[in-house]
Amino acid sequence: MSDTPRMQSALLDVPDAGFANIWKVGCDIERELNEANEMFRKLNIHALNLADRIKRLEEAGDALCENSNPSRWDSPADAARKLTEQSNWIKAKEAK
Repeated sequence: MSDTPRMQSALLDVPDAGFANIWKVGCDIERELNEANEMFRKLNIHALNLADRIKRLEEAGDALCENSNPSRWDSPADAARKLTEQSNWIKAKEAK
């Protein structure tokens, strides 16, 4: 199996078309490559934006978790809820 099947096909399927057919296939492949590179660049930018967003959300979650410690004025139910929420946050961060 060839590593350039489209170029070989352009040459072998229509040998009398010669250079023009090979040129057309090469240009088509280059256009596809440019399009794929542009899509990759956009996806990479999107991934970086998501990573930044995740970092900010984690920082906000950490701050909320630190400030949600039960106090002596909390009812037992409120204190238990706060501890459960802190535990859930820690588990969520570990699961990522």
